[in-house]
Amino acid sequence: MSDTPILSIGAEGLDVAQLVANLQATVERKARDGVYADARVARAEKTNLIHLRGTDDFITFYLASLREAVFVDIADFEIRERRRVFGRLLVAFKTLIWKLLKFYTYRLWSQQNQVNGLIITALEGMEEQNAARVAALEKRIAELEKAGHGRA
Repeated sequence: MSDTPILSIGAEGLDVAQLVANLQATVERKARDGVYADARVARAEKTNLIHLRGTDDFITFYLASLREAVFVDIADFEIRERRRVFGRLLVAFKTLIWKLLKFYTYRLWSQQNQVNGLIITALEGMEEQNAARVAALEKRIAELEKAGHGRA
């Protein structure tokens, strides 16, 4: 294999390194400002989670993204038909079926939303407990180190 890059960006008077640095700084600023905390971004970035795991704020960001995406949308939706032949008849038929089954699907979705909400709440509670334990252990280590240095 050659070391030639697949894609090369360049033009006269263009500082690619500065452009990349500006993009990275903008992304970091927007991430701090919460611009990327949207559930759609979380879905788009799910393939990058392996790379994000090493960061300190990974769990906080991931749980916030889950919190936004956890519930199934149970709102009504418009039924459309692209076929011209029998299009209106098909829409009427699908609307009738939807009206007949809506009660059952709403019950199912509501139950799923309850389960999803309980799971994310449990995960957030576990994360809070773990964060408190780590903070207490770090405090204890600092106190022990301080006491140990005082004797030496």
